[in-house]
Amino acid sequence: MDPIAFELFKNSIFSIADEMALTVFRTTYSGVLKDNMDYSTGFADAEGRLVAQGLTLPGHLGSVPTAMQSIMKHYRDDIREGDVFIMNDPFDGGMHLPDIFVFKPLFHRGERIAFACTVCHHSDVGGRVAGSNASDSTEIYAEGLRIAPLKMYEAGKLNQTLMTFIERNVRLPVQVFGDLRAQLAACHIAEKQFAELVARHGVKEIKHLMRETIDYAERLTRAALKALPDGQWQFEDWIDDDGVDYGKPIRLFVTLRKKGGHMVVDWTGTSPQVKGAINNTLSFTKAASYTGVRSVLPQGIPNNEGVFRAIEVICPPGTVGNGVLPAACAARGLTGFRMTDCMFGALAMMLPDKVKAAGDGGNTGVSIGGYDAARKPFIYVDFTCGAWGARPWADGLDGNSHMFANMASHSIEVTELEQPMQFLAYEFVPDKAGAGKYRGGVPFRRDYRFLEEEGVLQVRSDRRTHRPFGLYGGSPGMPSENYLDPDLENRILPSKFTMTIKRGQIFRHVLAGAGGWGDPLERDPAAVLKDVRNELLSPAKAAADYGVVVSGKEVDARATERKRTEMRAQRNWNSVPAVQREDPVLPRKAA
Repeated sequence: MDPIAFELFKNSIFSIADEMALTVFRTTYSGVLKDNMDYSTGFADAEGRLVAQGLTLPGHLGSVPTAMQSIMKHYRDDIREGDVFIMNDPFDGGMHLPDIFVFKPLFHRGERIAFACTVCHHSDVGGRVAGSNASDSTEIYAEGLRIAPLKMYEAGKLNQTLMTFIERNVRLPVQVFGDLRAQLAACHIAEKQFAELVARHGVKEIKHLMRETIDYAERLTRAALKALPDGQWQFEDWIDDDGVDYGKPIRLFVTLRKKGGHMVVDWTGTSPQVKGAINNTLSFTKAASYTGVRSVLPQGIPNNEGVFRAIEVICPPGTVGNGVLPAACAARGLTGFRMTDCMFGALAMMLPDKVKAAGDGGNTGVSIGGYDAARKPFIYVDFTCGAWGARPWADGLDGNSHMFANMASHSIEVTELEQPMQFLAYEFVPDKAGAGKYRGGVPFRRDYRFLEEEGVLQVRSDRRTHRPFGLYGGSPGMPSENYLDPDLENRILPSKFTMTIKRGQIFRHVLAGAGGWGDPLERDPAAVLKDVRNELLSPAKAAADYGVVVSGKEVDARATERKRTEMRAQRNWNSVPAVQREDPVLPRKAA
């Protein structure tokens, strides 16, 4: 094969997937798509094998292959030109109900050659709570409209029965249909641009090039894996609870087994599925696993099914990572994010100089829905995160989306224009980042004032009791916080809840701080001073965590040296068993 021709084709096919993503961005209606960018696009071959995935979410890395397998299982011999498929059923190829897939088969002279693929998180698909992503639902049937793999269009004709059924079961049909049209527009863009590629290369060559693009990614992945150490590593982390059984922690446990060019990611030992709606589908657990592994592989490996061939993911059915009917899964994003951090914990033992500590716990989901005085529905859905764990070579990032999400933030001004709410604060919070030679990312808080008569507030957060872990001597980040009316009642709210909110009430969410990396007493005092000057760290916390004494706007070098010497001596004293310590006042007691 001509390597230059192959490279041009590979770049072309990925450019089409990226252009699809930009089309959704430009034409969509809802803030969760145009701002959060909670969607993905891709390109599959005639058999549904993912050839290219476009911009946006790593959280969808495992989704398109699984969804395409379902389409092929149901319709392999019944796919016609002009067909368009739609689905969201988590137990038949989907992930959770708000994520709706739209697939369009692409033909040339009557022969199916490829599929254009899109998946978008829709603001509402019905169910008991506006936004369709409440963490306290206890079965899938309460979460909204469950769409089996169906034909949205058949031979170019819209399935009006299906569309009417969707319209009558969602709160914002204009928005939902607008977002579906954005997905269709992306598929039409792909169809047009792919036809130009076929005209240039011919059908036979296109098929060969798509196969080679997948095989090329597999070769690169296996070669990169071979360069990593062989062995087995395990890591355990805990989700605070599921929002139903409060205070009952949920275990995440991963074992990595790597030999040569193959890696097994085994989640055996993870807790059984739970009552609350944080159960993963297997495809989302795969996405978290792939994201973790991809983070330690070289850049430049294409995102397609070839990568997944080299990474085997195991998660027993009936666990929180692979729920079975009637598992609720609307808020499963939380578990996916936490699984990604769990992957980092295991990978940090394998590659201590390449992997970061835990971030803020993944994105917090906030939705506020209700009806105005004219009974017109409104729904605000936001996913917010912003603190990376410290890296072995640098501090964690501040105000940057979790690696698993790659999401942007809602525009404050646009949200206030479109929704009955006002933002009173959106700012970094000092003294919450985990200390270390490199500190964790600094979290932020948001204050939301509700302006309508009444609504339903639903929040999905975590890292309240099980804080983001630090690595190699780094401290854990400080926990997340939720409050109602912080300047008045200041009621502490749980990490996951659904409640009624009234006009004028204020909800405050504070992200968890990210974990630190390395010994805090090895941190450069100049870096500590910079954080104090930027009001990310108080002088008292600088002294307590880092032994750095800040006087005015400068570091007191002598006092800092004395403080650090005392802290190291105390640390060494505390590490000695109590029966062996020499008490400076009392006589030594017999063991």
